[in-house]
Amino acid sequence: MAWSTRELADLAGTTLKTVRYYHRIGLLDEPERAANGYKRYQINHLIRLLRIRRLVDLGVPLSDIATMEESDEHAEQTLRTLDAELAASIERQQRMRDELAVILRHRNLVDLPPGFDKTAADLSEADRSLLLLYSRVFSPSAMAAVRELVTIPRTPLDKQFETLPADASEDSRQQLAERLVPEIRAQYRHHPSLKDAAVQTPHGESVVVQGLVELYNPAQLDVLRRVNALLKANPESPQP
Repeated sequence: MAWSTRELADLAGTTLKTVRYYHRIGLLDEPERAANGYKRYQINHLIRLLRIRRLVDLGVPLSDIATMEESDEHAEQTLRTLDAELAASIERQQRMRDELAVILRHRNLVDLPPGFDKTAADLSEADRSLLLLYSRVFSPSAMAAVRELVTIPRTPLDKQFETLPADASEDSRQQLAERLVPEIRAQYRHHPSLKDAAVQTPHGESVVVQGLVELYNPAQLDVLRRVNALLKANPESPQP
């Protein structure tokens, strides 16, 4: 009994192209040829091909199959490495499913970086967009601080800033800035990594500045400038 390349591929549940590729990379030996030049595959070729397909179905890379055959030690190491990779992949996918479950309940979370829970779902579109930018330029410790700050209930000042109209008066801007300063100082005391957090990566500061300019209205930007000026003019005394 002998089979052609196409017949062998059909028996093994694969394709003609795959069989030829295995020949090319040295995983499957070439069979003898008949007088007419056609390949004549035997049962040993089919068994070999089925074993290769079995390993491929398990996720073993083709480049590792030949190494596995060198010794039982190599085979075990390859399989253990594969098992560890699969375990990590399953864990990652489970985290993704958990996150998707939360997003399905709070759709706005799809606009946020990973790690934010339902407490961030009610943030304004501008704030959600800023958090996406922060996730690319802030250090891990700074982002951890941001995530923690988001879990704190929003204050009346936060809401006042968010709803501040573009034509807000000079007095209202100054008053809001002065009232925000103590809150921001407290945030810096509890989360020192937030200071100059945007300079942790190349172009980080410019990304944040441009994001603020495009996402906040002129009055809000003016309040932020006033806050920054007040912080610089009256630096907080070091804690004893």
